[in-house]
Parts: sequence; C-alpha cells; structure tokens
Amino acid sequence: MKKNLLTVLLAVSLIPSAFAQDKASMYEQASETSGLVVQYTQDSRAVNTFYGVTVGGFRTVANSPDQRERMMALNKEYLQKLEKVNVPKISVDGQVDYILLKRKIEENQNVLQKEAALYKEIESYLPFAETIYKYEKIRRRGGTVDGKEVATAFNQASKDLEAIKSTVEKGGKIQETKANYTADMVASLKARLKNVYDFYNGYDPLFTWWVPTTYKKLDEQLTAYEKLIRSKSDAKPMNDGSGIGGLPVGREELQRQLNLEMISYTPEELIRLADQEFAWCEAELLKASREMGFGDDWKAAQEKVKNSYVPAGEQPELIIKLYNDAQEFINKHKLIDAPALSHETWGMQMMSPERQLVSPFFLGGRDIIISYPTNTMEHDHKMMSMRGNNPYFSRGTVQHELVPGHHLQYFMNSRYRAYRREAFSTPFSTEGWTLYWELLLYEKGFAKTPEERIGMLFWRMHRCARITFSLKYHLGEWTPQQCVDYLVNRVGHEYSNAHAEVKRSFEGSYPPLYQLAYLVGGLQLFSIKNEFVNSGKMTHAEFHDKVIKLNHMPMEMIRASLLGKSLPADYKPNWKFYTFK
Repeated sequence: MKKNLLTVLLAVSLIPSAFAQDKASMYEQASETSGLVVQYTQDSRAVNTFYGVTVGGFRTVANSPDQRERMMALNKEYLQKLEKVNVPKISVDGQVDYILLKRKIEENQNVLQKEAALYKEIESYLPFAETIYKYEKIRRRGGTVDGKEVATAFNQASKDLEAIKSTVEKGGKIQETKANYTADMVASLKARLKNVYDFYNGYDPLFTWWVPTTYKKLDEQLTAYEKLIRSKSDAKPMNDGSGIGGLPVGREELQRQLNLEMISYTPEELIRLADQEFAWCEAELLKASREMGFGDDWKAAQEKVKNSYVPAGEQPELIIKLYNDAQEFINKHKLIDAPALSHETWGMQMMSPERQLVSPFFLGGRDIIISYPTNTMEHDHKMMSMRGNNPYFSRGTVQHELVPGHHLQYFMNSRYRAYRREAFSTPFSTEGWTLYWELLLYEKGFAKTPEERIGMLFWRMHRCARITFSLKYHLGEWTPQQCVDYLVNRVGHEYSNAHAEVKRSFEGSYPPLYQLAYLVGGLQLFSIKNEFVNSGKMTHAEFHDKVIKLNHMPMEMIRASLLGKSLPADYKPNWKFYTFK
C-alpha cells in the first residue's frame, strides 16, 4: 500500500514538470493568433481552388469576377476577426503573427480592388466572357446542361469574339498594363472553357453530339485573340542583342515591394549598399591575389582558381568532401546543433543540360542539384560549366544548399511553426538564412588559403552584383546585356553562366526583389546575430536554433520576436540594419 501511494505521489509530482515541457513545446509551434493564420491560409486556398482553374498543373493568376468577389468577402471577414484580438494582452509571437497576417490580408485586398477597377476598364475586350463563366459555374457542381443550348451559346460567343477581334486589329496600341491583363484574362477563359468541355464531353451524349465543333472553333479563336492582344501592347522591347526578355517594373513598384518586405531602404540606398560591399570584396581579393603572387591582378588569380576544376564524373565526390569539410568546421566552432536525421536524409541529383541554360550553378532543397557538364553539351559550354563550378567556387555553396542551408531549413520549417512557411514566406528569409551562413563562415575563417578565399569572395561579389543589376534593370537604367557584361567584367563570370543568370532573373518566375534578397537578407540576419551573439546574450548554437524555429517571415519580425518587446497593433517597419561609410 505504501509503495502504491509513493508511486502515485511521484507521478503527481512530475506533472508540473511535464506540463512545463509541453507548454514550452507548444509555444515552439503556435501562438495566440496562429490559428487565424492557418485558417486564413486554408480558406484562401479553398476559395481559389474552387473558383479558380489550373493550366498544366498550375493555377492561373487571372481571377474570374466571382472568384475575386468571394476572396474580397473572405478578406473582410478575417479583418473583422482580427479587430477582436486584444493585441496588447497576447505574447510577442502572437503579436508578430497578428501584424503579419493583417498586412498580408490588407495587401491582398488592395490588389483585388485594383484588379476589379482594371477589369472594368478592359471588360469591353471580353464580350464572350459571361458565356464561359455561366457554364463554368454550372460545371463546378456537375449541373445538367442542354447540349444544343451550350452549342448555340458557344457559337454566339465565337461571333462576339470575332467582332471584337476585328475591332482590336483595326485599332491602335493598348497600354501595356491593360494589354497584359487582358491577355491573361483571355488565357484564363480559354482554360475555363476547356474545363467545362472536358467535364461533359464523352459523358453527356447530347453535349458530345452538339458541342465539339463549336468548342474547337472558340478555343482556336481564344488562342489567336490572346496572341493579338499581346502584340498590341505599347511596351517597348529591349532589343539589346542579348536575346533576354523581361519587363522592368519601375521605381514605384520596387519601393512598394520593399515596403511590403519590411525593408526600410530605397532602391538607391540598396545600390549604395551593394557598392560598399563590393568594394570590401575587392579589397579582400587584392589581399588573396598578392598572397598567390599575382599582385593586384586579382582576375589572374581568379583565373587560376577557375582552372582547378575536377575531371568529368568526379564532381559528386568533390561535393561529399566539401560537405564534410564544412560540417567539421561548424562542429568545431559549435555553430549549430542540427538534427542527425537532417544530415542523413539529404540527397544528390545531376542537373540536365537544358536546365543548366538558366541555372549554371548548384540548386538545392531536400537534395543538392549539381550543375556540371554532360556528354551532349558543346565543348565551350562544357569548359565554362567546369570552370564555373570549380572546387573553390563550390566551397561556399555546398552548405548553402544542404546543412545548415536549404536542406536544414526545409527540414526544420516543416517541424516548427509550419504555418508561417506558406503564409509569410519571403526570399529575405529563405535565401537570407543560407547567405548568412556564407558570411558567418567567412568571418570565422572557413576559407583558410587565398584560393579558398577567392572562391568564397566570388559568390559574395556575385550577391552584390545581383542587387546592382536587378535594381538597375527594374529602374530602367540597364538593359539585360549590360547586366550580363557587368557579371563578366566586374565579377569574373564565364559568359554563358552570366547570360543564364540574367536570363533566369528576368524571364523566369522570380519576383523583382528575389535576387537582391540573398545578400540583403543575409546582412539583416548578420546584424541580428551581432546584436544577440556578439553581445553575449546567446551562443551561436542557441541563436541559430531560435531563428530557424521561428520559420519564414521578414527579418525585422525575427528580430522583434527575439527582442521580446511588446509590439503595437499598428506596427510600422523602421529597422535600419546597415551602416553606410
């Protein structure tokens, strides 16, 4: 009896300790407002999935009127929910989630309102749209349709389209924004029409008998009409000989996006930042060049480094060595305690020749994707790929892609505050974390020889150049060819690698701020590290553990979370993280 009583008492005495542990674990996963973040994220997805349409596996960005109206109603609903939150009474992390969610919803609402106004301006170009929307609405719930009625409606839509097409052909140019939006709407309508047709055709006998010919005609007309609208844009293409397309967004849009990312600097100030960092890199390069016996000709020293490439077929072996070198250094300096499973579960892939045309260097995520020549590449491209991915250049990028870089980031982000990854994802966090490790390792002396320093400095200069060329392009000051030349002449890129870098920056799916987010985000986190680690408040391992568990969000909010000071509901970004000389 005494033994049983003692067991019960011991168990009861352990409850507060276990509860404290559970509570601590809980607050690594959630906050008082995280439920609203999750609900809004999922409700938004539900609305856009139900009312939207996919093309090639990707949802089109052009909303239908009812999709836009439903999303605007959802935004109002959640803004009303946020009004009921007693912000001063919740934790700092709850306040962070509140501030970020409110900013996100308000921005979404602002975009949708502007879109609604723009739709009214271009609606006359789409006299056939209501017919397609009508049958799409019926199709969503699988409603019964009259095949003859559908064919008649599609036939009338064809006539309406032909009439407006004739008017557009005879008319002049269309303002660029309107032309792009109208063409996107036509592409969306084409996808919605196909969605209706594919659902009923072959299943509904009368639909299958009446509709196919009218559908085919209308589908072909939409394809031609989209092409016509795009050709009518008054945008002035940059015929600079580079063969690289794209569309500069202008200073106003750049500043708007910087404000959204909580970057309290102008585009011009960021260019000045890049210039200052670039000058530091050049000074470091000169030191390394002199140590190698090349005097002040650092490009000659860099040329020697480029020619240190390993033979074809041996790059994967090199990656393993570089990874092990980095982990040994990180462990020696006790920089981070990464879970053993994160080291165990990263993989390796080889990049296709086609992908290397726009991604000449490593890529990563769960795996590291290696860019190195294959047998089908032309000789000059083979040599440029090997030289551009030499051991010294690669030394600074292997851990960028794996541990403690993107692989660890994705590993931890799926386990701690995962709701932030989708809701508040930003390249200043995604790429800032990985670039930060390049800065930290260099500061700690990971590059021991002048060749290793030149290799790591190449990437640091590259990140500076990304700020400069992307901003100058979007400000309308540089053409794509000038951007390519800058990478070749000032950073030391192989020409094909520089061309691929610029091409993917402006023709791909990257938003305007993505390329500058690497170094800017890295410098932001480096500044936070100085504030908390250099001051003795945390060890490196403690700091990195806390930061990576906070998941994706603007760096200013990561700093606010670590500071632990209460934030007002109407918080305005104001943090200056960089010192100009």
